[in-house]
Amino acid sequence: MSMIRDLRAAVRPASRVSLRKESGPYDTTRDPATTTAVVDCAVYRDGRRLVTEAPLGPQEAMRLVRRDGGFVWIGLHEPNEAEFAGIAAEFGLHPLAVEDAVQAHQRPKLERYDDSLFTVFKTVHYLDHDRLSSTSEVVETGEVMCFTGRDFFITVRHGGQGSLRALRHRLQDDPELLAKGPSAVLHAIADHVVDGYIAVADAVQDDIDEVETEVFSPGRKGTPRGTDAGRIYQLKREVLEFKRAVSPLLRPMQLLSERPMRLVDPDIQKYFRDVADHLARVQEQVIGFDELLNSILQANLAQASVAQNEDMRKITSWAAIIAVPTMVCGVYGMNFDHMPELRWKYGYPLVLGVTVALCLGIHRTLKRNGWL
Repeated sequence: MSMIRDLRAAVRPASRVSLRKESGPYDTTRDPATTTAVVDCAVYRDGRRLVTEAPLGPQEAMRLVRRDGGFVWIGLHEPNEAEFAGIAAEFGLHPLAVEDAVQAHQRPKLERYDDSLFTVFKTVHYLDHDRLSSTSEVVETGEVMCFTGRDFFITVRHGGQGSLRALRHRLQDDPELLAKGPSAVLHAIADHVVDGYIAVADAVQDDIDEVETEVFSPGRKGTPRGTDAGRIYQLKREVLEFKRAVSPLLRPMQLLSERPMRLVDPDIQKYFRDVADHLARVQEQVIGFDELLNSILQANLAQASVAQNEDMRKITSWAAIIAVPTMVCGVYGMNFDHMPELRWKYGYPLVLGVTVALCLGIHRTLKRNGWL
């Protein structure tokens, strides 16, 4: 019997599996030439990644977990319904969560099903630009959806941003944390996403400071009217998109940090409090950005209105000055025989002198009153 057991141990696929003793290179980017949405599939036991001679499929990885323990982490990028159907059936994922994961464009949320947690994160990436314009894109959003089970963790990523490659490397370099199971990965992703929010908030703050400085700086002659308003409005729209990613996530993070959950390790739960605190700070920043941009936009529109009023006053002032020679010329342009000083030798220079004197007097008075 012992010989038979040794033979079975020699031929079964598990003989090709060993514990990963140290971190090494592995690919977590989807090859455009492949037809599968699976970016990476790995089994972790005691906080270490199992090394196999051939890449593991989701079904094979789950069989290893059910037999020898540990958990499987599967990463997918923009799967379609057919690609995700087999994985959903293998892990018993709820149909509503599967539908949300495939269709994407979901609001950040946390939903609890029988044997799993479904979490949606909005990833935010800051787009560098030389100068903010009325058409500049400031932030780009993506989505990371997480299925957390007792012995599995599945990530579904949508969008070109939000790669989890570096995150896998960091977690594999910390076996003690990774040994806590799928909830440790969920915390790492939440912390990674919120850290991204903090970086984007700092960059957006610089853009707002730049716009604010230009709006309130003196001597902005030559700037086309409406340019600043367009830039402010575009920046406000980008901040609104940022706000849609941040604000709805605060409640799920509070639930993960405060409410005991069967699928979240108690030692990991306290780390969610730190994530929730950071997220609350970012939310306050984003709300402040929105209010500040409202004030800057109103100030800019008020400045434009003041500038228009100044232009109208100048036009009115010059019209008043021009009205004097117009009136004099209109009077002496009438063809009457008997008019004052019409035959006088010095009548013409006298009229010109009086006209110029009146115009200069009006000009001086208007300038002293700030109309010119």
